[in-house]
Amino acid sequence: MTSPMNRKNHRAHPVVLTLLALAVTSFSASSSAGLGGDENSIRLDSTRLGGQWVRTSLLQYERHDITSSAGGTVHEYLSRSGKVFAVSWQARLPPDLRQLFGSYFEPLRAAEAAQTRPGAHRQVAIVQPDFVYLAAGNARAFQGRAYVPSLVPAGLDVSSLP
Repeated sequence: MTSPMNRKNHRAHPVVLTLLALAVTSFSASSSAGLGGDENSIRLDSTRLGGQWVRTSLLQYERHDITSSAGGTVHEYLSRSGKVFAVSWQARLPPDLRQLFGSYFEPLRAAEAAQTRPGAHRQVAIVQPDFVYLAAGNARAFQGRAYVPSLVPAGLDVSSLP
């Protein structure tokens, strides 16, 4: 015979599982955010890019450099408030922008598709009220930068970021 305590725990079990699933989903969504994310998203980017991660603390922000063995470097800029406000890269191949941009990837893809031109050398500039993306690339030489103006620390000129 099952005691009342065991029945109570058994009934609560699906509720606990549901809450646990929601917590894991929330953590996964926030930790994989990239641009606009937090330091956990930088850790995840470093792991997924298979790179060496070095943090440099500066006056208004932290610069996180991820250097991959595939021949590229990604810089992620973390504000003192704990948000990734900009990303830049130089590499032989373009990085996984879906990973680096998080929720900003789909609007980028739509805007980029509207201005794609064929050719070996390509420059793209997308300037929206709360997202800026500048990139250039050709065979074995890709570079770019993206930032969220509302997250940039006050007084910081993003064009000065390496």
